[in-house]
Order: sequence, then structure tokens, then C-alpha cells
Amino acid sequence: MARPPRRPGNLPAEATSFVGRRRELAAVRSRLAEARLVSLVGPGGVGKTRLALRAAGELGRAFSGGAWVVELADVRDAGLVGDAVMAALDLRPQAAVEALGPYLRDKRLLLVVDNCEHLLAAVARLVAEVMRAAPGLRVIATSREPLSVPGEHVIPVPPLDLPAPPGRVTAADARAPLMELRRNEAVRLFTERAAASSGTFELTAANQEAVAGLCRRLDGLPLAIELAAVRTRVLSAEQILDRLDDRFGLLTGGTVVPPRHQTLRTTIDWSHDLLDPVEQALLRRLCVFAGRFTLEDVEGVCASREPPWRALVPPDGAHVLARLASLVDKSLVIKEDAGDLACYRLHETMREYAALKLRAAGEEEALERRFTDHYTERCLQAAPRMRHHLAEWLDWMDLEIDNVRAVLRACLAAGDTARGMNLIYAVGYYWMTRALNEGVRWADELLARPGGGPAERARAAFMRGFLAVLQSDAASAGPALDEAVDRSREAGLRSVAAQSLALASMAASMSADHATARALGERARVALEETDDDTAVLMYLQSRALNGLFEGDAGTAGEAAAEGVRLGRETGDLYSLDMMLLNLGCARLIAGAFEEAGPLLAEALRVAYRIDDRVGQYVLLDALGCVAAGRERTASDGAGDERMRRAASLMGAAETVRVEAGASVLPFLAPLLARAEGRARAELGAAAFERAYAAGRRLSRDDAITLALGEPTAAHPEESPPDRRHVGEVALGRRQAEVARLVAEGLSNKQIGERLFISEHTVDSHVRVIMNKLGVDSRAQIAAWMATTHP
Repeated sequence: MARPPRRPGNLPAEATSFVGRRRELAAVRSRLAEARLVSLVGPGGVGKTRLALRAAGELGRAFSGGAWVVELADVRDAGLVGDAVMAALDLRPQAAVEALGPYLRDKRLLLVVDNCEHLLAAVARLVAEVMRAAPGLRVIATSREPLSVPGEHVIPVPPLDLPAPPGRVTAADARAPLMELRRNEAVRLFTERAAASSGTFELTAANQEAVAGLCRRLDGLPLAIELAAVRTRVLSAEQILDRLDDRFGLLTGGTVVPPRHQTLRTTIDWSHDLLDPVEQALLRRLCVFAGRFTLEDVEGVCASREPPWRALVPPDGAHVLARLASLVDKSLVIKEDAGDLACYRLHETMREYAALKLRAAGEEEALERRFTDHYTERCLQAAPRMRHHLAEWLDWMDLEIDNVRAVLRACLAAGDTARGMNLIYAVGYYWMTRALNEGVRWADELLARPGGGPAERARAAFMRGFLAVLQSDAASAGPALDEAVDRSREAGLRSVAAQSLALASMAASMSADHATARALGERARVALEETDDDTAVLMYLQSRALNGLFEGDAGTAGEAAAEGVRLGRETGDLYSLDMMLLNLGCARLIAGAFEEAGPLLAEALRVAYRIDDRVGQYVLLDALGCVAAGRERTASDGAGDERMRRAASLMGAAETVRVEAGASVLPFLAPLLARAEGRARAELGAAAFERAYAAGRRLSRDDAITLALGEPTAAHPEESPPDRRHVGEVALGRRQAEVARLVAEGLSNKQIGERLFISEHTVDSHVRVIMNKLGVDSRAQIAAWMATTHP
């Protein structure tokens, strides 16, 4: 089925749900036409983020690379700004952040960098660097003050337009006051939010004066207006205005705080004081979370069985959920969906307010201890079994990583080196698959500190060495793994010692020191006799397979990898299975057994896609390109050159994924690629090869993987979209596929929610994601796609 290409970008749904701001939107459009950096500047709560998202939503289609949002509100470490940008661009960097400039060099895209004020210097430095490197890049930044980067155009973001005061109406107002009032930005926002909250609110002739008065009283500040609007569930607009008037009269007299800041603070105070004591306690405690959090986190951190906390937030799950839901209903907490899991966060202004209340309550120190204990315990408890549920655990870590980072920062600040070392080891698979550079930084900083016993230092050094091997950095891997071996033997960690020796053998192979690699491999084999841990066995088999590939010994590599595949399946270790299938497939390639290699490499690619292993994906795309070029022509290939064009496209796509990952071509793969390219060029001709290769480079990762896993005669990307018939599970997640199937059956969102035991709102979110992934814009098109791909 033909479908339009999916636009690149990561704009959230808020990009299409914004009220007003015509003047500011026009100013952004005008400035971006002549400048490469536009900064939207204003105080908290004024609506800078929504304005930036709306502008990006309108302007993004003019950029072939799409519009991308970098959210910095939850980033507390200036050293992670570059990583945040790379993650927002859907990159998994294996190299330094300096690779960002080369990646963006030929791109034409729009980057929204949101909430920069607490990281001004780091953001300014990075923005200046990438704009120098990438002439097609345009940036919209939001902050409470300018970045002060050369060429920056600053647009102050004022509050929303206010309705005219009583007695100052225009002629049009006199003729149709209610109609004119409905067009006012602040009134429209209040009316929409009140209607969404109460389900019945309307702007009428009877309440128009109170609504207009409220918007004026709240200075047109969007956050303040929303906090007032949700109260229409229990109060009339007139009652809300009366109570706010009383509050402003009591709290703002004689203050030197800027008026709009005073307005927002007073409105939040008013909303806070309307909460019962349990809700107040819960709200102030939520500020301890550095990013998003789940109901389980709230129960573990904010509720307690210990007096006096129990009297405020009892640990009963239903009780906590009811209070949290109440805060969401009152717009004090923001609810989001992360896959099938509901999560929550605080608006940055609300987080600052809650922190002041927490400090005043004297709970700050105790709560930070509970926060640190909660995340440390969750990560350490999950560590022994995470590799058996790796995809699900990585989803959880994607959601919680800002909180884990906060714990690591707290460990460093408190000198709790041992806890920090145990934590970076426990979440090691996250560094391996998502954030190699960040994991290296944490490990280096912790290992440079005193403290930690032999066991903790052994684990941290092992992780540092493992990450270095994944970065092909043999020089850093060697010393770290030497320390890991010594410390693990001192601590009696036999499995860590054996794994460290196996990794050291791989590092030696990467340096072409094959004699040392074989010696270290033998030491690893002997060390295995002291442990029956299958993780250590898999690491040893990985070293034998990889060393065989580096030495061109397909027999040894294939034998070790085949045993690794068996053990990986038996233990359910997806990470090891991914690596072992890749090794076995490459060993078959070296031996010239292309028909045997194909299914192995395709299975490995499915696993690599599931756990988002970008380096594995690049290698496998290249390897499957070699399979396509190396196979003998069959009757199904027809008279054309589809197979060779497919090979060229896969190699082109692999190059794009490799550059995005910051990886280098593996030595054993280079001669295979050279032969495959030579054969494809000879059969296609140089010009046709280059066209096919360039077409592959333009493919998204999803489409490249679809092409690689499709039928051998899949249409070339220059002619039509890849066939998804055989990879529907790649395009959609499990729950999304269930929702798509029920949409195809004609069920409504409400019916789907009842069938799957999820809310109608969650179903709607899934449907929007499905449409985005498939590049369609109607339920009928989803049904047609399902009929084509799941006949």
C-alpha cells in the first residue's frame, strides 16, 4: 500500500493545541526568515513553550529535516546538554558530542531548545557551535533571559491580550460585546480550560463581566488563568473572582516583587490553600522528582508508614492515586502517557513553588534521603533480572533516567562513592544501549573519588572497561579492565573477573594484538571454571566469536557464536542474543554461506530494533546488504536489478545509521562491504549504484529496517515505499498493534478502551501515535493499512 512519507521530528501534541499569539507567531516567522536563532524570553508561566511549539508546528514543514524539540527543564547537569540534544534528535551517540556538528552539517531542520535559563552558558556554547557547523539549522530557544549568542534575535513574550476594562469599549464592543469578548486570547484560554474541566462551562452574557475581570486580575498569564479555570468545577466565575480579589488584597500590599511574578505566585498560593492538608503535603513532596515519575514512585517516596508523615500521606495505593488524580484535575500536576504507562511531572514554575513549601515544612532532607533510597533500591533489585526483560526495563529507564541522574549527583555531592558505583553498574545496560558517553563520564568521576570497597570499585571499573570496548577505545579499556580483574579477585567476584578478562581479550583484538587477545581469552576460560554464571559464559563466547571475526577465522567465530545463540535463547538474554546472532551471521558471510547468513542477520536485526541497539542496527543493515549482493540470482529476482539496488540501498542506509550512532566501520566488515559494493557496481553501473545508495541514505531507520526485513524482491525505495507486510511488529508496538486491529474492526475509542481496560484518553493517544508512525491521517487509512499488512 502506498503511503506518504512520515515527516521527521518529535513535536508533541501541544504543538497543535494553542490559543492566540498571532502577533508573536508573526514575529517568529519574520525573524526566522532573516536570523538563525530566535529566543522567546519572558518570566515563568507566560506561555513561552506553547508559543515555541506552535511556531515549530507551523514552520516545521518548510524544513526537510523536520522540527525537533529539546526539553531541558529536567536536565540539571550542564555537561548533559549535548546529550539531551542528541537524544531529542533520536541519536544514540557512541562518540563524543562533537559528532553532533557533522551529523547536522547537511541537514535543514528547526530545533526548539526549551527552558534554557538554568543552563544558559552550556546552551549558548552548544547552539553557537552547531550553528557554525550546520548552515541549514534554525533554532528557537525559550528562556527567562537571552542566550547572548551572536546573531540572536530576542522576542519578549508578553502575557495574553486582555479584555478592555469596563468603560473602555470600542464601537464594535458596544454592538456585540459577547462576540468580541470570545475573540480575546485570555478569555478564550479561560473558557476552553473551564469547559474541559467542568464539562459544562460556557461564556454567557451573565458571566462575561466576571470572566473578563478574572483575566485582567490574572494579568493574562496562561498558567494563572488555567489554575483559576479548573476551579469552575466547584465555583462560579464570580466566586473565583471574589476570592482572588480577597487574596490579592491580603497578600500583595507593599511588596516589591514584580507585578506579574506577584500575580502568578499569589494565584498559586490561592490554589494551594484550597487543597486539603494531604494534597498540600503530596504537592510539595513531588518537587523532589527531577523529571517524570510514576504512581509507584509517588507511593515509594512521598508516602510513609512512619509518623508524622503517615498522618499526611498514608501509603495506601488507592489513597495516593486519588490524591494524585485530584492534583492533576486541578492543573497542579501534569499527566503524560509513556507507552502503556501513565506518568506525571511538574511544571517548572510549580516545581519551584513546591520546593519552597517543602523547605518551609522542614521535610527537605528526609525526603531527599527517601528519594535516593527508593531509586537505588529499585535499580539494584532489578539488576539481576533486567537482561531477561531488557526491552521493558529500557522503557522504564527512558522514563526515569532524570531521577537516576539526580541520585548519582547526590551520591557525588555526599561523597557516597560506594552507592554511586553500585548504581552505575546496576543500570549498565542503559549506558550500553542509550548513553555510552554519559556512562563513561559517571564512571570516570566516581573512580576518581576515594571511597568504595573492592567490590564496588570492581563493578565500576568493569563498567568503564565495557563501555570503552563498545566505543572501540582499547586504550581506555585496558587499564579499567586490569583494575576490574584485580579488584574483583580481591572481593571474590568471580563472574566479574571472568567477564573482565573476556572484555580485555576483545580490546586486545581491536588493537590487532592477537597474541595478547588469545592469552587473555585463555585466562578468561580458566576463570570460568570458578563460576557457573551464564552471563560470564556468554561474555567469554562473545570474546571468542569476536576475536575469530577479527582474525578472519570463520570456523572459530561460528562455533562460539552458535553456542552463544543457544545460550542466549535459553536464558532470554536479548542483548547477548543480538550480539551472538550478529556474530554467527557475519561468520557465515565470511565463509560465503549467504543463504545461511540471511535469516540469522534478519533475526538479529529484529532483536536490535526491539532493544534499540543502534550500532547493531548499522552493522546488520550493512551485513544484509552484503547478503543481497552475494546471493546467486534466482528466478524470483526477475530480469531486473532489484536485488543489487536493494543491496546498494541497504549499504547507504547503514551509513546514515552509523553516522547517527557515531560508530566506525568494524574491521572484519570492511572487506565484505568492499566486495559487495564492487559486485553491485559491476551489475548496476556506477550511476545506478550511486542513485540507489543515495536513496538508501535518505531512508529513515524504520524504513531501512523494513526494507532489510522485507521480501528479497522488495521494491526499491526510489520507486515506492517498502512493503511492511512482514514487519508489522516493527512498525507498531504490541499495544499499538492491538489498538490498530480494533480500529480496523470499526470500534470507537470508548469501545477499544473497554476491550483493553484502558482509558478513552489513552486510546486516543495510541491512535495519534499510530497515525504518526504510519504517515496517515484517518482511521479508515489505519484500517486499510491493517488489511494490507495483516490479511
